[in-house]
Amino acid sequence: MEGPNVKQYNSTGSAFAIDIIIIAAITAISFILTESVATAAVVFLFMAVIIFSLSLRVISEWNRMPVLRFGRYQGIIGPGLYAIMPLVDYTPIKLDLRVISVSFRAEKTLTIDNVPVDVEAILFWKVLEPEKAVLNVQMYMDSIQLASQTALRDVIGKNELSQMLAGRDVIGKSIKDLIEERVNGWGIDAISVEIRDVAIPPDLQNAMARVATSEREKDARVILAESESLAADKMLEAAEKYKSNIYAMQLRSLNMMYEISLTGKNLMVFIPTESKGFSIPTPIGMMGMQDLFKNAYKPPEDAAKPKGASAKPSPKKQDIEV
Repeated sequence: MEGPNVKQYNSTGSAFAIDIIIIAAITAISFILTESVATAAVVFLFMAVIIFSLSLRVISEWNRMPVLRFGRYQGIIGPGLYAIMPLVDYTPIKLDLRVISVSFRAEKTLTIDNVPVDVEAILFWKVLEPEKAVLNVQMYMDSIQLASQTALRDVIGKNELSQMLAGRDVIGKSIKDLIEERVNGWGIDAISVEIRDVAIPPDLQNAMARVATSEREKDARVILAESESLAADKMLEAAEKYKSNIYAMQLRSLNMMYEISLTGKNLMVFIPTESKGFSIPTPIGMMGMQDLFKNAYKPPEDAAKPKGASAKPSPKKQDIEV
C-alpha cells in the first residue's frame, strides 16, 4: 500500500537485543548490590515488564507508524508486532491507510453572480505515501480539511448559482482537482468530492419557487390547449361518422346511458321525441315516432271510399256559403 520509495524500519531484532541487554545489566547490578537472588528476580521481572511495554508496538493491518530516533526519521513500521529501542526511538503518530471521509462546508460564500450560499460537501481521500504525510505536512488530517474548505470557497466564487444547483458533479470534480493540486506533495490522494447540500437565502428560494410554478402553469396551459385542439379534431371526425350512420349515434347514446346507470343512483325515463338518436333506444326510435305511426297505420285510399260512391271533389267553402 505504500509507495516504492518508502523507507522501512528494520531494527526490530536489534531493539529486542538491546532490551535484553538492558534488563540483564540492571538485574546484575541489583544482584551485586543486594546479594539476593530473590531481589534480583523481582528486579528482572519488573524491568522486563517496563522495558518491553516501552518498546513493543502492535500495529493493525491498515495502520502504519513512523519511527524517530533522537528526532531523526528512521522509517515506517507496520503491520504486525514490532519493537523499538526504548528511551531512544519513539513513534509520534499513527497513520490510517483506509479511505477517510471528511465533511467540510463554506458558509455565506458569494457566487460569481453575488448570491450568498451555504455549501456542504464530503471529501473521500486516503494516504498513499505515509512518509510524505509525516515529513511534508504538520497534522495532515487538519491540513486536508482546511485545504478542502479553501478549495470549496474558490470554486463557489468562480461559478454561478445555476451551475451550483444543476451541475453538482461538475462542481465536485473542480473541487477535487483543486485539492489534488494543493496536497500534491503530502502523499495524499483525493478520491472524490460529493456536494451534499446547497442552501440559498429564503427570499431567493421563494422567488425561484414562483418562477418554477409559473413555468409549470405555462406548460400546463399549453398542453391543455393542444389537448383541446386534438379533442376537437377527433370530435369532428366522430360527428361526420354519426352523421353518415344513424346507428352509430344510437350506439353512442346507449353507451352513455349505460355509463350513467353504473352508479345505481340515477333514474332514466325514455320519452319518445323527434330527435334522431336520443329517443327510444332502438333503431325504430331513430325514425321518429310520428313517421312510424304514419307508415304503420295509414289506411289505403281504396278502403276509405264506400262502395258505389263516385269520387267527387268536396265542395269548396265559397260554394257552401252561397
